[in-house]
Amino acid sequence: MATGSVLIVDDEPNIALSLEYLMKAQGFDVRVARDGDAAISALQERLPDVMLLDVMLPKRDGYEICQTVRANPDWKGVRIIMLTARGRVVEQEKGLALGADDYITKPFSTREVIERVRQYMPVTDG
Repeated sequence: MATGSVLIVDDEPNIALSLEYLMKAQGFDVRVARDGDAAISALQERLPDVMLLDVMLPKRDGYEICQTVRANPDWKGVRIIMLTARGRVVEQEKGLALGADDYITKPFSTREVIERVRQYMPVTDG
């Protein structure tokens, strides 16, 4: 069984729910934040191993959250996978330039998301 924690940041209820179900089915500890402020609060509360971060969010967008995380040395271990309907190369480059570890465009395949999240989970002995 997989271990590790995932913070899903998406304001689209259907997407957040399906990602939450998907990640829990993989055995991950999952939390969901519906907007940028909630994402920052969730990070302050407890750091996830991986954050699935939508770009278009209320209050603060994914780019701003990504920058905030990367500006905080205590949060440097958080892996960020941006999920977005904005698939243009320039937007991907912006996300990666701001410190995202990876970038997945919507609509995404569930298998691809699972593989990417697993790829960024810390390896634990045992």
